[in-house]
Amino acid sequence: MNVEIRNIPEQHYEDALDLSSFAFQIQLTEEERAGRRAKFKPEERWGAFEDGKLLAQLTLLPLHIYLNGRKYAMGGIAGVATWPEYRRQGLVSKLLRHSLQTMREAGQTVSLLHPFEFYFYRKYGWEMLTEYRKYTIASHLLPARVQVPGTVERLARPDTELLASIYEPYAERYNGMLSRSADWWTERIYVRKKGQTAVYRSEDGQPQGYIIYDVKESVMTIHELVHSNETARRALWTFIANHDSMAKEVTVIAPIDGDLALLLDNPRVKQEIVPYFMARIVDNEAFIAQYPFLSTGSPHDVYMRIHDRDAQWNDGWFHLHVDNVGSGVMSRVAEVQDAERLANTVECDIQTLTSIMFGYRRPVRLKQLEKLTGSERAVQCLEQLIPTANTFLYDFF
Repeated sequence: MNVEIRNIPEQHYEDALDLSSFAFQIQLTEEERAGRRAKFKPEERWGAFEDGKLLAQLTLLPLHIYLNGRKYAMGGIAGVATWPEYRRQGLVSKLLRHSLQTMREAGQTVSLLHPFEFYFYRKYGWEMLTEYRKYTIASHLLPARVQVPGTVERLARPDTELLASIYEPYAERYNGMLSRSADWWTERIYVRKKGQTAVYRSEDGQPQGYIIYDVKESVMTIHELVHSNETARRALWTFIANHDSMAKEVTVIAPIDGDLALLLDNPRVKQEIVPYFMARIVDNEAFIAQYPFLSTGSPHDVYMRIHDRDAQWNDGWFHLHVDNVGSGVMSRVAEVQDAERLANTVECDIQTLTSIMFGYRRPVRLKQLEKLTGSERAVQCLEQLIPTANTFLYDFF
């Protein structure tokens, strides 16, 4: 099979939409198809072609995420699809490897995706980034109403600047959260999360929290609940509880560290932990150059054998040097053989390195799970240098 990987041009728009509609079982009206054409961006769409025929495709979105309070350029993988008669012929492998090279050249040092199967994307270096906790709460079991200063106001229409002023500081608290552009709010959030929006303002009028929600068939669905402090959170939950005449049940998605059960008089409500997105380091040297390690007041050196089958620039021996203020440099070195360096060496695949650096799992725990091997001294050094963090993501692509 003579396959060419290239951008999907405008003249193949219908082919790409037909493939997406088939793969994801979407039925679109002619009006909807025309609307999607207006948003079609050939530079973000990549296809596997043979003799001019589109066999498989994916979308590569240029986005930004927060990681330890800093913004990272991120390549979002979405819309991966292949016609059934061309599956299991390595087309997605070619597309993913090409995407890794494209992201690296664009300075996107990390990548996120929502997997149809986790094991499939682990083969290509992506690893679990986050789960979320989904609560289903009968209205009489909601957090108790409380009187708080300030007000909650429903918005007559979306106000991106207002919502973003609340969302962005909240997003900085979690590794993996998107930094949303104005277009993302307009084209994604308001389209996918239809319903009402309400904003909490403090006594002095400062916006400190919001919810996006809808109520259908006596179920109140909270699409987003974002707050900058506990007062805002309690005010928004009181607002939610005031819908008890309309909603007999409330569903809400929350970070794993959200502690909502502590606000419930009876915490025996339905809770589900849902594995969600995956992440991958695209370019470990460029990634480490941006990474804010914890400062210990002394420099540290760790030698790492990293395995990455699909991004050869990440595969091999590397020297991680972190200076006394927490700035790091990752540089390729020859195979480590001398005793002193071997005493400060770890070995892992790119999936495990991603898990460590995103704060999803700690180095010590990954060594216990035999995902990370090496000297105890090196593992403890990483444990000391990597910031403790929580991961979360409200978005989908």
